[in-house]
Amino acid sequence: MRAVIVEDLALLREGIVALLREHDVDVVAQAEDAEGLLRIVAGHKPDLAVVDVRLPPTFTDEGLRAAIEARRRQPGLGVLILSQYVEPIYTAELLESGEGGVGYLLKERVGEVRSFMDAVERVASGGTALDREVVSELVRVRTGHNGDALAALTPREREVLELMAEGRTNAAIARHLVVTAGAVEKHVTNIFGKLDLSATNDDHRRVLAVLTYLRSA
Repeated sequence: MRAVIVEDLALLREGIVALLREHDVDVVAQAEDAEGLLRIVAGHKPDLAVVDVRLPPTFTDEGLRAAIEARRRQPGLGVLILSQYVEPIYTAELLESGEGGVGYLLKERVGEVRSFMDAVERVASGGTALDREVVSELVRVRTGHNGDALAALTPREREVLELMAEGRTNAAIARHLVVTAGAVEKHVTNIFGKLDLSATNDDHRRVLAVLTYLRSA
């Protein structure tokens, strides 16, 4: 796996680089601003870009905008966004930005090495890795805007939906909830039925379908 890192805080950037290299990820380039991201993606054609959502000069959404542009120029590029705060609107924009894996994690998750590396691998392979706090906020906002469909979900189905959106498989959900795989499959079937979504054997596509529904007005 070839990766680039874009983070304006040198200490955090070097820490992420060291962590990835310890786990046999080939970090081919680093940058500290949006222009740098576009430059190193064009020059190195990485599989994955780990990007801070807030970059110089305004520290608003430069990282996100550059990541979306990088995906436009290199279809299939996986993007793992790091943010200090829960900002679910950015997740929706990333999901709409084309092919390739998508991840959105709070920066504090970098310290959870196993979870962070799982997210890196998942996004690089075309999957999703969304922070549970972001997913919970998406569900809350969607319910507030139009609660008709989500209101039909039981509390357990809502919990399963959030775990699905994190990118977890049915087996992982079953372990987390301490239930059988069959029970999870039943919940998933009910969720797709209530949300009027076609079920699929591809976990990543089902997550994107659920999030597409959640972000729709």
